[in-house]
Amino acid sequence: MPRQVSSIFRRFGNAVREFTVAQRTVAIIGIAVLVLGASALGMFLTKPAYTPLFTGLSGTDASSIVDQLTADGVSYELADGGASILVPEADVYSQRIKASAAGLPSSSTGGYSLLDTMGVTSSEFQQSVTYKRALEGELAQTIGAMNGVQSASVQLAIPEDTVFVSEKNAPTASVFVQARNGVTLSSDQVQAIVHLTSASIDGMKASDVAVIDSTGTVLSAVGIGATGSADKQASDYESGVQSAVQAMLDKVVGVGNATVVVAADLSTESASRVEESFTSPTEALTLSDSVDTETYTGTGGAAAGVLGTDTAATTEGTDGTFSSESTTRNNAVNKVTENRTIPAGSITRQTVSVALNADAAAGINVADVTSLVTSAAGIDAVRGDAVTVEVMAFSTAGATAAADALKASTDAASAAATAEIIRIAVIVLGIVAAIVISLVFYARRSRRQRRESVEIGELSETRGMLGGVGGVGALTGPGANPSNSAIAGPGSLFFNPTDLPTQVIRTVHFEPTEADIRRGEIDALAQNDPRGMAEQLRGLMDDRQSV
Repeated sequence: MPRQVSSIFRRFGNAVREFTVAQRTVAIIGIAVLVLGASALGMFLTKPAYTPLFTGLSGTDASSIVDQLTADGVSYELADGGASILVPEADVYSQRIKASAAGLPSSSTGGYSLLDTMGVTSSEFQQSVTYKRALEGELAQTIGAMNGVQSASVQLAIPEDTVFVSEKNAPTASVFVQARNGVTLSSDQVQAIVHLTSASIDGMKASDVAVIDSTGTVLSAVGIGATGSADKQASDYESGVQSAVQAMLDKVVGVGNATVVVAADLSTESASRVEESFTSPTEALTLSDSVDTETYTGTGGAAAGVLGTDTAATTEGTDGTFSSESTTRNNAVNKVTENRTIPAGSITRQTVSVALNADAAAGINVADVTSLVTSAAGIDAVRGDAVTVEVMAFSTAGATAAADALKASTDAASAAATAEIIRIAVIVLGIVAAIVISLVFYARRSRRQRRESVEIGELSETRGMLGGVGGVGALTGPGANPSNSAIAGPGSLFFNPTDLPTQVIRTVHFEPTEADIRRGEIDALAQNDPRGMAEQLRGLMDDRQSV
C-alpha cells in the first residue's frame, strides 16, 4: 500500500480513536442512516414494475396460478383481496400464455364454447339448456369487461316455443353485477347493461331486465327501467328541476339570494291502455243509405222474369211491364285504435317554492320571476302544478356563523402550519447547534491534546542549546543578550528588542509548570535547530502510531 494512503488511514484511525462516546454514537447513527437510505434507494431502483396478470379470480384459480408462478420462480404480488395477481412486466405475456394453455382461469362460464362439447346424442332439452347457458356466459363475459365491473352473472328466462298456446310471454333477464372496491356504477353504465342484455335476446324489452349489485341494491327493476325505485326517480327529478331553477335565479338575483324547493309526486303504477277513436270523413255522409225503386206499365198479364245477383230486379210481361230496383250504400268511417303502455314514474303533480332575498330583489318584478320559474320547471296548470314566489328577508346568522367558522378554521390551519414550521426550524437549529458545538468541542480538545500530550523525553540536549539559561522558567529569544539571563527571575520572559524592533518588551510573571517548561524548551529548540526539532517530532509520531 502506498505511504500516502497508509498515512491517510492512520490519521483517520487516530481521529476516530480521539472521538468521545457522544461523538462515536452520533457517527454510528449517521453511518447507519446512510447505509439504510442507500439500501432503500437501491431496492426501490432495482424493484421491477408489476402489471396485472389476471383480475377477478376465484380462490381456486388464484391458488393454481400462484402455484404455477412459484414453480417457475416468478415473483408476484396479490391485490384486491387475492382476486388479482400482479407479476413483473417482463413475465406477464409468457405467464398468461402458459396459464391459458393449462386451462386457467377455469372458472369461466364458457360462453359459446359449451356448444363445441355437445354431442350428437344430446336431447332437445339438453340442447336448449346448453344454448341458454352459452348466451348467459357470453353476456356475463361482456358485462364483466366493462370498466368498474369485477364480475357479472346473467340468468335468462326464455319461454319455450310451442304451438299449443295463443300468446307467448316475453323473455326476461336478471343480471347480478359485482363492482370493484370503491366503485359505484353510474346510471349510464346501468343503462348500457340493460340495453346490451335486452338487445341480445329476441323479443326482450329494456323494461324486462333486472340489474342488482352485490350490496342488494336494485339498479334496474322489471317494468320500471334502469332509473331505480319510485323514491329515487322522484329524488332525481326534484334535484334536476331544482338545479335548473336555482341556476337561473342565481343569474337574476345573485348567488345566495334565492332558494328553491321542488316537490314532485310520481306515479308508481304501470298500465296498458287501448283506445279506439272514430272520426267522420271530410264530407259528412250517412253511415248507410238504401234506395228502392219500382215501375209499373200496362195492365194484366202474367209476370215472368229471372232474378240474378244484381241489386236491381226487372220483370216484364206481355200484358204489362213491372220494374223494381234496390240500391244500398255503406259509407266508411275513420277508426283509430291506439295501444299505450304507461310506465311507472309519470308525474302526477309538482310544486315549486321560491324565496327571494328582499335586499337583492328590491327592483325585481315577482310576476316576471314567477313566469320564468313556471317555464323552467315545466309547470302544467291542468295537471294541478303550482308555483309560489315570495320576497322576504334572509337571516344572516347562518352566513355569519359559517364565515366565522371558516375564518377560525383558516386561522387554526395557519397557526398549525406556523407551529409546524417553527417546530421544524427548532429541530433543525438544534441539530445544527449540536453539530457545531460538537465540532468546536472536538477542535478545542484536539488542539489541547496536541499541545499537552507531546512527550519529548530527556531534553538535556535542548537545555544545552539554550545557552546555559540558569533561571527556571527564563526563556530568551534568538539572539538575546546573555546578560539579560542573569537578571531573569523565575517566570520571566525576555525578548531582544534588536530582533523585534516593533515590539515592546513584555514581562509576564507566572508560576511555571512542567508543561510550560517543556513548551518553552520546545520553542527554543525549534528556533535554534528547526531541522533537528522536526526529526525528533517525526520520530515521536512514528513511535506513537506504532503503539
